[in-house]
Amino acid sequence: MPTISVPSTPTNFLALPPEQAALDSAAAVLIPVPIDSTTSFRSGARYGPAAIIAASAALEDYDLELGIDVAELGIHTTPPLEPHVGDPQAMARRVQAAVSHYAAMDKLTGVIGGDHSAAIGSALAWHERHPDLSILYIDAHADLRDEYQGTAWGHGSAARRIADHCPVTLVGVRTLAIEERDYIQAAGIPTCYWPSTDSDYVHNIIATLTPQVYVSVDLDALDPSEMAAVGTPEPGGMRWPDLTALLRRVAEQRQIVGFDVCELAPNEGPPANAYTAAKLVQKLIAYSCHLAPAQ
Repeated sequence: MPTISVPSTPTNFLALPPEQAALDSAAAVLIPVPIDSTTSFRSGARYGPAAIIAASAALEDYDLELGIDVAELGIHTTPPLEPHVGDPQAMARRVQAAVSHYAAMDKLTGVIGGDHSAAIGSALAWHERHPDLSILYIDAHADLRDEYQGTAWGHGSAARRIADHCPVTLVGVRTLAIEERDYIQAAGIPTCYWPSTDSDYVHNIIATLTPQVYVSVDLDALDPSEMAAVGTPEPGGMRWPDLTALLRRVAEQRQIVGFDVCELAPNEGPPANAYTAAKLVQKLIAYSCHLAPAQ
């Protein structure tokens, strides 16, 4: 029977054609991680990766700020990782193995969560490759509990597990437990509480970072007026220009080797939130690949 060729829409990030989504030529790789087994308030982050990818099809490939076509960088989207819902530590190792595979190819690797526990394995994979790696951890919450709700590998402990191995700088924090406050003071964790009272906070944040940086973004860092569709919305957050200006400055002065964008729970807010999350992923790719300082 003869085949019929009809137009179709790719289901990868930005709905890219095969030549722009091919792994070999791609500058960036995106790994969807649809997990939310450790969420503690509103679940649904497992639907975040699919919602972000679907919304990305509506984004313009051209970045007005940078004057580049982001699609031309090449972005490969992998199949979603299968969740391991019975063991958060095993899931972290699964993410770590997946990210390590693409890190070995020297690809900018982004994890699309899922709850913020997805950051653990991703950050540790890059730490294996860059032992002097530092972490820029952008979140409304400190995520520094040694254990929370029976696990040391959930979203409430993500920054703590990463900090066991490499330096972490917290940005956007506006709520935390006493034990986290005490740990920040005892361990000397650089923390930019939000709203910042430091007029030069961007410079001072970057000063804490090593030449290679991993960026972890919990979308609840943004104010609920801009990002309501998260598991634990917290009033008084960053605005879009605050977040993107910080990320741009980091990309200009440090090499961003990998990142994650986590905690979109699309059923908990308007559809615009998925679009905003997709735009952030696109911005991170554009900043990281286009603005990276010469090595």
